Amino acid sequence: MSIVIIDGAECRCLLLDGRVLTVRATRRPRAGRADVKCAIAGAPALAERMQEVVRLARHTELRLDSRDQVVLSMDGQPAFGERDWELAAVLADRLVRGVVNSPAPKGVSLFAQGWSDAWHLGRVDGSPALTLSRFKAAEDKGYAIIGGDDGVTMAGGGLLIAHLGALTGHADPAAAVSSARAWFPLHSGGINDSLGWLEVSVFPLPAGEQRGDDEEEDAIAAPGLDPAALLSLRQALAGARHFDGVAPGRWRTAVRFGQPRFQGASYELALVMADRLARGREWVPRGRLIASGCSSAWHAGQVDGVEGREPKTALILALAGTGDRVLLPKAWLEQDAAAGAVFAAGLKARGASVAWVERIGLL
Repeated sequence: MSIVIIDGAECRCLLLDGRVLTVRATRRPRAGRADVKCAIAGAPALAERMQEVVRLARHTELRLDSRDQVVLSMDGQPAFGERDWELAAVLADRLVRGVVNSPAPKGVSLFAQGWSDAWHLGRVDGSPALTLSRFKAAEDKGYAIIGGDDGVTMAGGGLLIAHLGALTGHADPAAAVSSARAWFPLHSGGINDSLGWLEVSVFPLPAGEQRGDDEEEDAIAAPGLDPAALLSLRQALAGARHFDGVAPGRWRTAVRFGQPRFQGASYELALVMADRLARGREWVPRGRLIASGCSSAWHAGQVDGVEGREPKTALILALAGTGDRVLLPKAWLEQDAAAGAVFAAGLKARGASVAWVERIGLL
């Protein structure tokens, strides 16, 4: 299939109240700007969600050229909680970058109805019956690409898909994605804190698409984080992978947080371990992997202590369950060996275990 590179694209969807919403995408040289920008007047939360959707949906593309910036906009706003516009945004982004060609004939508008809770896996969800009823009510008849059974053709020329790979005749891209989760104290521990999770998903790049050292960080996305937090996360992952001693740039990576509002850098050890699990470099525990720690030298595999030893160990002890594996800085054990022994005994009584680490890869 030949791909046509264009500088502007649009895709429509039909909202619950009958309005037709148009998502427009334009492309321009990136020139140091963000890879995706979403402009929706008076709706910053909606713009943030659209940016997150588009970035996650790019995760399983075989080839991703990040030299251009894509700017997306809407000509209206869907109702609160309405998500059928998500597939339209994904398609507008892919159309403007030439990743796919529009299946709609010339002069016919492209409609898309669908959403997903797993865009990073290329999954598409939707309600075929609901979408059909909306589509029939639209005055501007065209193609509709929605969630549903792969390869089923709708009356009027529409196509139902279950994953984004079906747009180009490929297999489900989720089969090539490996994901792993780890848990960490969200803040400083204590009675008002809780364990949050992060998930690292890696997609192997073809040999011709692998990147060098200077581009390793560009292939790591973490939608929802502010620029400073994203930079710290990218540097931690890239540094920890350097310690592996293998060629860099072999993966495209998406990191998701169950709660994107957390405190400090103590999540880094959980991040690095989830990444190693996803890439098959660690044994998977029977339960959860719970970790707290950071590093001033991830490239050397070094694990440093963090603040909040007592409240964080108390929180972890209270919430640990059978099969959980806890990883904490060895510096904490050196601060108070007696307290460390009590903590380890308490975990053992709950069916969990702890390892005090000073370097990754030696667990």
